[in-house]
Amino acid sequence: MKPDFISHRDYRLLTLARLRKYYAPPAAILVRADWPLIYKCLMTDLSATSTLLADTYSARGPKPRDPASMLRSYLLFLLARPEIGITEWVNEMYRYPLYAILSGFEPEDIPGVGTFYDFLARFWASDHKHLIPTVRPHKRKPQKGKKGEKAPTTSPGKVQRLVDRILKYGMASKTQPMDRLFEFFQSQFLAVSAKYGLLGDPSTMDVAGDGTPVQTASWSRSKPTCDCHARGLAKCNHPRDYSQPDCNSGWDSSREKYYTGYHLYMLTAANSKHDLPLYPRLQPASRHDATSFVVSSVEFAQRFTLGMVDKMLLDAAHDATAIYGLLRHQGVKPFIDLNKRATKYLDTDTDMKISPEGTPICSAGKEMKPYGYDNTRDRQKWICPMMQGRTTNSCPTPCSEAKFGRTYHTYGKDNPRLFSGVARSSEQWKLVYKRRTSVERSNKRQKIDYKLEAGRHRSTMMWYIRLYGIMMCQHIDAWFVEKREALEAMREDILPATV
Repeated sequence: MKPDFISHRDYRLLTLARLRKYYAPPAAILVRADWPLIYKCLMTDLSATSTLLADTYSARGPKPRDPASMLRSYLLFLLARPEIGITEWVNEMYRYPLYAILSGFEPEDIPGVGTFYDFLARFWASDHKHLIPTVRPHKRKPQKGKKGEKAPTTSPGKVQRLVDRILKYGMASKTQPMDRLFEFFQSQFLAVSAKYGLLGDPSTMDVAGDGTPVQTASWSRSKPTCDCHARGLAKCNHPRDYSQPDCNSGWDSSREKYYTGYHLYMLTAANSKHDLPLYPRLQPASRHDATSFVVSSVEFAQRFTLGMVDKMLLDAAHDATAIYGLLRHQGVKPFIDLNKRATKYLDTDTDMKISPEGTPICSAGKEMKPYGYDNTRDRQKWICPMMQGRTTNSCPTPCSEAKFGRTYHTYGKDNPRLFSGVARSSEQWKLVYKRRTSVERSNKRQKIDYKLEAGRHRSTMMWYIRLYGIMMCQHIDAWFVEKREALEAMREDILPATV
């Protein structure tokens, strides 16, 4: 049977009535730590869940649970007790009626564990819980990275070949099983945050991207598809049946150890003071940041409809010529830190040299000063660093007799890595690039505060659902911070005379 639509106003009225029934003093009280959860549930409108998932319900059969209440309960579980599982969460709602009331349930009528899993699976637009088949060949572990550094790419030139193919043939917008999750997340959370001004200017957004390891198991679990072992054959190259086929082994540079799981690549709103996430992509653990970015950025551009990306902020792991070309093709300004190991001083056809940071060095050995960018010609203008004012040159050995001193131009087409549009030595570049760490703070919140890796799931479907649920909670937290004073002023109206 199709679910009934319950408006957010009806949910609020019903929840307030239940709170006053079960928590009216002096029989019961609410402590200070309970109120943030109450405010977050009462202010978050999830009524559109019924509309989004209506097609996943049959026209016949028993009446289903309210989808908005089911999702609200799952988000409340992540807000309150993310370290436990759904089974224990059902027990928590029986122990603490407040959790059931805020979810939208009667304390005596709480859904079972199977009901939760059946509901959450409706967000996954596929009959298969994984992205690839479970039977696949066995792969070796990737090469270790150096101390404190990420593992190198498994095959040189992979990023260049991938970008060349995208630029030549394009990348078709392929429907993904998690698209339904992003559709709901974009319409009900990103749109609200954009309305509140929490994502920066949607017409010229600054986006930061970075990858982080997500460990899902201690080792890769699989079973053979042949009888080679029974026949006494020690070495077998036959495919194996994996319980988590989308996961493999990768190198965790922060923990300096191998792990089994995913490589989570996250895009966040760099200008958001709350470091809000925009788009996640779970990829195999062995995948490099640069490869993950190419896939994630193209998918995000195809799906994000709330604004335009103006700048992309990335770390040195993305310092590849192919990525600059991809961003130029997308009309996005790259702000990427240089990988110093791949950069050296460059000679020019004049007496100038180019430093590893892309700054021209004059014949006197001094770095030139940036003096504006010509977008029509895609070139950066540089002037003598000894110029004082417009016409006074204090250099003891000037290399030009011109009235305005020595000038030099660098063109983006000559070397897009070094001349990417804004000089790395300029204050503008430093001001923009310092917001790149917003993606690291967002990843930290997901993994530490919301305990992403405590999921104990065996399918990519459930890992995506948990990840999107945590991202929704991050946006709810930001809304609460913005509205906290107004919400706390309603406290006496919600439940008078509480502590």
